[in-house]
Amino acid sequence: MATLASPQSQPAAEPETVSVDDAARWAGLGRSTLYAAIGSGALPTIKLGKRRLVRLATLRAWLAALEGRS
Repeated sequence: MATLASPQSQPAAEPETVSVDDAARWAGLGRSTLYAAIGSGALPTIKLGKRRLVRLATLRAWLAALEGRS
């Protein structure tokens, strides 16, 4: 008889978007650094009501571009 895997046995799916605070923690950067990049247009975000979200794919690409400049 087959058994179903418990929910804990499967890795959690990574979210498509995260808050600016979570993006800063994920990248190991300060909030002000991300807000400066957002304000300059270097890091695009999604605005939903009062929330500002960052796509993790966009954050990874932005970090890779920064790495290429150093």
